[in-house]
Amino acid sequence: MKLTPEIIVETTSFLKDYGFSQPTVGIVMGTGLGEMGQKIENPVIVPYSAIPNFPEATVEFHKGNLIYGQIGKVNVIAMQGRFHYYEGYSMQQITFPIRVMKELGVQYLFLSNAAGGMNLSYKKGDLVLIEDHINLLPDNPLRGLSDPAFGQRFVDMSAPYDVDLNKRINNNAASQNIRLQKGTYVSVMGPNLETKAEYRWLRSTGADMVGMSTIPEVIVANQLGIKCTAISVITDECDPDNLKPVNIAEIVEVAGKADKLLSQLFASVIKELM
Repeated sequence: MKLTPEIIVETTSFLKDYGFSQPTVGIVMGTGLGEMGQKIENPVIVPYSAIPNFPEATVEFHKGNLIYGQIGKVNVIAMQGRFHYYEGYSMQQITFPIRVMKELGVQYLFLSNAAGGMNLSYKKGDLVLIEDHINLLPDNPLRGLSDPAFGQRFVDMSAPYDVDLNKRINNNAASQNIRLQKGTYVSVMGPNLETKAEYRWLRSTGADMVGMSTIPEVIVANQLGIKCTAISVITDECDPDNLKPVNIAEIVEVAGKADKLLSQLFASVIKELM
């Protein structure tokens, strides 16, 4: 798929015909993180496979639906499952839904992911608010996009995660007695997990947790002027001196257990955005 302004408009028009009217908030649910879908009232659910120009999720833990509805009085659009570079998609395909969200009217983006915890203070099931990131993916979603219709090329990333949104997340976590860590996220290509030496090196770069997603969407959201916040669920502890084989089913299970608190936290902040 070659990204053009025309296909963004085509997909947006299709969704408007389905009733996707003026969403304020976009939500991206990561691996094993689907509880947010239960928080959306009056849901309109469209499979990715039915949406023009949309990729299809190939990861078995991602449902592959786009949901429109309300959380409180706020119109939201949520992705049940995202796209990854390791699936074989281009960066433009991975971030295409974010451009469609912007065209529909989205102003805020809430992202979640499952991540390996390299900071030894993190435990399985912890929620970590992403304060900054390190991008080690081998491509960039802005590469080759010279048409001004996509936004400016040289996007400032001095504060990719919105300070006010992060403050709201912090305050709501404190008021609900939800344990919330903070840290720096690094994204790698995958799909294999890391070796002991790679974990040591990634930790030395200043990263606290590692995953395979999120950053491309955040880059495009910043290009488009969408305010972002993101939370990682720590699904495995990546201590290179005590590294144990990882079971992917266990990762999904850990994410699912933490998902209730994560969804509760996101929903409480979204309701404040009216």
